[in-house]
Amino acid sequence: MTKTLDLEMPVACESCGATGCAPGTHAERCAHCEGRGEVRQVRRSVLGQVMTSAPCPECRGRGTVVPDPCPDCRGEGRVVEERHLEVEVPGGIDDGQRLRLGGRGPAGPFGGPPGDLYVAVSVAPHPGLERRGDDLLHVRRVAMTQVALGARLEVETLDGTEELVIPAGTQPGRVFRLRGQGVPSLRTGRRGDLLVEIVVEIPTKLSTEEAELLSRLAALRGEDVTDPADRGLLSRIRSAFQ
Repeated sequence: MTKTLDLEMPVACESCGATGCAPGTHAERCAHCEGRGEVRQVRRSVLGQVMTSAPCPECRGRGTVVPDPCPDCRGEGRVVEERHLEVEVPGGIDDGQRLRLGGRGPAGPFGGPPGDLYVAVSVAPHPGLERRGDDLLHVRRVAMTQVALGARLEVETLDGTEELVIPAGTQPGRVFRLRGQGVPSLRTGRRGDLLVEIVVEIPTKLSTEEAELLSRLAALRGEDVTDPADRGLLSRIRSAFQ
């Protein structure tokens, strides 16, 4: 995908052609360092005389000075302007990673080459998908009847919806894997998988008919449960004391 960045950065001054000199003038050789861009000093030490060199303080290591600076850039050869940059964001990039845009950064002073621009990427979270490396995790809540009897569900992916078959007797916490439905790897381009974790929803309120049906099922399976009539009596007793 492509994103547009609105930035303010130093760019080459068009008035002086990035030379820093006023129109009709030119730079001159620095008299302090005689155009070398550095000054040398001889110091005495216990080992004898030692020669050191440092950038010239007058020309800042350029070897030339600007006697008549450009009024627009004040002799720097660059001005700060707003720029709109189109950035190609590769698929699979993760939150906190950086993009290096070579040569698209701020212009160098006095006509120097531009630097690099580093873009820190912030990925917005998806409401239904959690990233785990190149894989995606989707927690799907299903009814207890669906896992008991089996069902066909539609699952949201990055490319649309996919059908997921839930076999009868699926246990809570089971994870189904949809291969190739994750995010692409930045190194190989190969996509990860979509992991669908099943969470069974247990109803908190049952109608009288629903409770009776479940009680009959429990009786057929030989399972001990509270009788629906007893639950209704207990509920009425609690209501009387409230």
